[in-house]
Amino acid sequence: MEQLENILSMMKKASTILANTSTDLRNSALLRIANNLQRKSTDIFEANNLDLMIAEKENLASPLLKRLKLDTDKLNTVIDGINSLIKLPDPINTVLAKTLLDDNLILTKITVPIGVIGVIFESRPDALIQIATLCLKSGNCAILKGGREALNTNKILTQIIVDSILEVSSDFNNTIYLIETREDVAKILQYSKYINLIIPRGSNEFVQYIQKNSAIPVLGHADGICHLFVDSNTDVDLAVKLTVDSKTQYVAVCNALETLLVHKDIAKIFLPVLKKEMDKKNTKLKGDKQTKEILPDIEDATEEDWKTEYLDYILSIKVVNDVYEAIDHINKYGSGHTDSIVTKNKENAAKFQALVDSASVLVNCSTRFSDGYRYGFGAEVGISTGKIHSRGPVGLDGLIIYKYLVEGDGQIVDDYSKGIKKFKHHRLV
Repeated sequence: MEQLENILSMMKKASTILANTSTDLRNSALLRIANNLQRKSTDIFEANNLDLMIAEKENLASPLLKRLKLDTDKLNTVIDGINSLIKLPDPINTVLAKTLLDDNLILTKITVPIGVIGVIFESRPDALIQIATLCLKSGNCAILKGGREALNTNKILTQIIVDSILEVSSDFNNTIYLIETREDVAKILQYSKYINLIIPRGSNEFVQYIQKNSAIPVLGHADGICHLFVDSNTDVDLAVKLTVDSKTQYVAVCNALETLLVHKDIAKIFLPVLKKEMDKKNTKLKGDKQTKEILPDIEDATEEDWKTEYLDYILSIKVVNDVYEAIDHINKYGSGHTDSIVTKNKENAAKFQALVDSASVLVNCSTRFSDGYRYGFGAEVGISTGKIHSRGPVGLDGLIIYKYLVEGDGQIVDDYSKGIKKFKHHRLV
């Protein structure tokens, strides 16, 4: 415990140094990371193959193996993400507001980093790179904890990142730290004086565990129970294409489709066409009574299915009477993550976006678009389904907070209390 506390104490001190580094210095560090990841790709893949070999021996499920694998395409994608991140404006020291309180008494609201952020994420090595670089760009120190299945990959990635930033400047010392065990997670939860924010990515039970066992503020989401509603006035081919992409493009992610809602007036035409395409993807379908009247060979969908995040090639289907029933179902069973409607009816699209209470509500596009990189946020540290501080894909904007600066020339409150002086409260910016 003492060693960990010393590390966290040094990170807390380092956070003030990092927060005051220049944009150019942080971008230079990001560029060095991107170059070294490419240069040391062979070592990365060797470590990842070791993790995959161990995971296969432990019979890790196929979708989770896919999540664990870090190949050339994934590495190139995260490197592209770093290069995109470099091009984004610096989120620090942006003036949000400036107010003239009185003559020569000015209040300024500016953006600043949060400080030290702990991120606990799933067995996706590419997520480690995204999280570390987002924290670096936004001037935050990062404590990283990935899934145990990716331990070897995470260790070499962290080492490459740390070595890269220290090649650029000693100002980055003690800004990135990898913890490796669940015991370490339990320990860091006790250090609210050093850690400013925890972002857990995992099951509902895990997020609740973090919230119940720490005084550190928690930002994140639990389940990703995402829906797609196929309206009656819809192009069938388009609806099939969006459903297939939402469900099968990458099943083991939080923005993958889990429940499909279909308007009763289009169900008989749409569902048989969809099943043919889903069969090609080896996706198991489950349906309610009305769905099974059209697709009698599929499994029954139970009440529990509406509450389930499969993260697998399984899709539950429910036939609904109208857009309002679809909205009610989503708001009852959804997790507030991402939900989409396929429709030609602009009025229904507007109702759907207004009434669905989720962080991302989409029209005529795949649920898979709900992502920090695709939104242009420079990747993401996670998705927040809460309504405090940040919501939706948490990119750079979600990793900064603000503070107030006041500059005067000798003013005292007593003059305003006695009415000798009066506040002007004139907004300048």
